Amino acid sequence: MFAKTSKTSVETPIETSATGETAQRLHGLDALRGGALLLGVLLHASLAFFPQQTWIVHDESRSIGAAWIFYGIHLFRMTAFFLIAGLFAHMMLARKGWWGFARDRVSRIAGPLAAFWTPVMAGIITALVWNAYVQGWVTPGAPTPPTPTYDWTNFPLTHLWFLWVLVIFYAATLILRAPFAVLDRDGRWGRVVDRLTGMLIGPWTPAVLAAPLALTLWLDPTWVAFFAIPTPDEGLVPNAAALTGFGLAFGLGFLLDRRRDLLDRIAAWSPLLLAIAVGTGVAGWYLAGGPRLEPMVEPTFDKAVAAWTTALAVYSSALAAMGLCLRFLSGRSAIRRYLADASYWVYIVHLPLVMLAQVWVQDWAGPWWLKLGGMTLGVLAVSLATYELAVRHTFVGTWLNGRRIPWRRPRTEPSPAAAE
Repeated sequence: MFAKTSKTSVETPIETSATGETAQRLHGLDALRGGALLLGVLLHASLAFFPQQTWIVHDESRSIGAAWIFYGIHLFRMTAFFLIAGLFAHMMLARKGWWGFARDRVSRIAGPLAAFWTPVMAGIITALVWNAYVQGWVTPGAPTPPTPTYDWTNFPLTHLWFLWVLVIFYAATLILRAPFAVLDRDGRWGRVVDRLTGMLIGPWTPAVLAAPLALTLWLDPTWVAFFAIPTPDEGLVPNAAALTGFGLAFGLGFLLDRRRDLLDRIAAWSPLLLAIAVGTGVAGWYLAGGPRLEPMVEPTFDKAVAAWTTALAVYSSALAAMGLCLRFLSGRSAIRRYLADASYWVYIVHLPLVMLAQVWVQDWAGPWWLKLGGMTLGVLAVSLATYELAVRHTFVGTWLNGRRIPWRRPRTEPSPAAAE
């Protein structure tokens, strides 16, 4: 939108640089993007252990603790993801121009969505059918239930919805770019935007962002407070709360790439942001009735308080996560880099594997936390193994991550001068 080139390099939730490392790489955001996507495995695995029926699989071992795990992760995870995605979108747009940006996003975002939706959906259906037989819902010889019909209003995007929403945000970025580029020919408009961005960033940032999100939540008659921002996993038009909540995070990240100095301010305020997130998150839990799944239909005062508290928790937790990662995980780590590279692939393939594991272990004896931990580690192990063997060193790795890692890195021979 504004063509101001950043002086530092950062990897994004689904991007790795094909040009190599830079001296000022933001490793903390690598850690955040990898963690945000990998936490999806734990998040979806926990659904089977809720006290009440929430998921297609309802395990024999249940606990309110599983609901707490889900709630804590769900508050910040995808909002933080879109925050980083917006930051990278500006960086790539400035570096590649609108045409290069569009081609890259079509190839690396829309392409995987189109290619992997069918096998992912097939795996999910397999898990659903298996669970139906395990539960005795299918009687041998009984007529097959009618096949559901889908259109643009209820198309099942599954967990790959985040790719679709990214496509929408990227398209909006390109559409809005033209008029702003005209306004910013002399750089004056950009300087105004930079100053406004500087004024926005501080401990008050979550409250500013929360206002529009809280309004959309309050007006939504289907809003279930426990799930914070409603997941837009059905239909090609995302719900208003998702567009608002994730769109604001994406836009803030876009502006932050112009003012990388403000990342230090976010890191400095991260302890206070974390305190706000914990306080509002706990309050939001109780205002939502814990894992109560009934929607708050009427736009009452109680709903307004719950919506405001939840929106504040969403943004304070996402910004706290960003600040803490920048503050404490900014050193280079080969393990974190590897997991960050693998996280895109892991997120794409994990949900069918989680569902199959849930069906398999649902009747096993044992505490819920042990089964949850075992499933999470098992799915991560399978996903990482397939990444190493079939993705990282192949053309698929080039497609998803922007670079292909050779099986064996060539050894660098010392120069004659070094040898002397």
